[in-house]
Amino acid sequence: MRRFLVLVAAAVLAAVPALALRLMGAKVGPIGETAAYGVAILSAGFLLSWGAEAAERHVSRGLIIAAVALVTVLPEYAVDLYYAFQAGKAGPGSPYVHYAAANMTGANRLLVGLGWPLLVAVHWARGGGREVELSRSNAVEVSFLLIASLYAFVIVLKDSITLLDFAVLAALFGAYIWRVQGAPGADEDEEPGPAAALNALPVRKQWTFMAALTLVACVIILASAEPFAEAMVHSGRLLGLNEFLLIQWLAPLASEAPAVTIAVLFVVAGRAANGLGALVSDKINQWTLLVGMLPLAMSLGAGAVAALPLDARQAEEFFLTAAQSLFALALLLRLRLGLGSAVALVGLFGVQVGLAFIYRNDEARTVTTLTMLAWIYLGLAAILFLVNGRRMLDLLRAGLLERRMGKVGAPVRPEVVRGQR
Repeated sequence: MRRFLVLVAAAVLAAVPALALRLMGAKVGPIGETAAYGVAILSAGFLLSWGAEAAERHVSRGLIIAAVALVTVLPEYAVDLYYAFQAGKAGPGSPYVHYAAANMTGANRLLVGLGWPLLVAVHWARGGGREVELSRSNAVEVSFLLIASLYAFVIVLKDSITLLDFAVLAALFGAYIWRVQGAPGADEDEEPGPAAALNALPVRKQWTFMAALTLVACVIILASAEPFAEAMVHSGRLLGLNEFLLIQWLAPLASEAPAVTIAVLFVVAGRAANGLGALVSDKINQWTLLVGMLPLAMSLGAGAVAALPLDARQAEEFFLTAAQSLFALALLLRLRLGLGSAVALVGLFGVQVGLAFIYRNDEARTVTTLTMLAWIYLGLAAILFLVNGRRMLDLLRAGLLERRMGKVGAPVRPEVVRGQR
């Protein structure tokens, strides 16, 4: 317990400089503010992760994985929704429109392109084998992510994200939560992260700690999101860096780190399926709620109904993100992610990031590159879907219709259910 309290204290102390800057209204320059507020958001993410992790023993397996995924990306929501809100205040032609789209697409692609492969690499390095196997119950996550990814192409065709899209995507996320809430509860194995220390406390004290961690983290995020978002823009200008790319990749690195860290801890604890399942769930809530809430935040900023427009560059960024998501799903049709698949994901991700920086000052070439990479992803996905067509139908049937599921191709057994959380 002492180690856990030390970690909590360290996380809170890491946020103190940012809170002091905000309370005093002090300015230390864009780079210093980016660092201070970025560290604060990172620390808040860990506090949220520990609080959600501690709740795992008290909530059903599927629901807590969805909750952990949602809670740990609240920092990402705060930054992206701030950009969307400012876009609404400034009008459709504002650069904030681009910033909102950049942050959202960057977070989604970073999670799949680096987060998923990292788990496979850690699992392999620890002698767990060359692939992470999911259980048949994870067909729920894969099925809903497939539906959300297919709907993303509707948004691409419309070149805008509207309040209607918010309604559809929010309903999809609600249906996903409803499907996972009946999943088996947690077993008695020790939790993988620092919050395992809370298990020794009475239940009432556990909930008190969890509520306190969440409250402190939310205060830190609310205080830091706006200055962090603005500091990144000014830092890019000061350093002569492309603002769009800075927002697309730097902010998600800070906001996604806690979620990925918790997933890695699952792998280290010998529960690789739980780690990958959590990141798949993370992708679902970003691909539904985060995307859907952008026009809502923009409408609030504008004081009227507004849609988030996607210009030629943003439309192709969104197209590439949707194509990457579909390819990643095609790799999961067998409910496993192998080392070769991980290399493919990280390799293609590295190519897209590298080309983005190479052509950062050439808008036309950038758009062409995004389109080319998107079609490569779609071509590879199409091959995998054709090869695994029957598995896809079985997976959708399991994910959307079956109530209790065990290992792939095996009947449900109580010991299997208890061992897969």
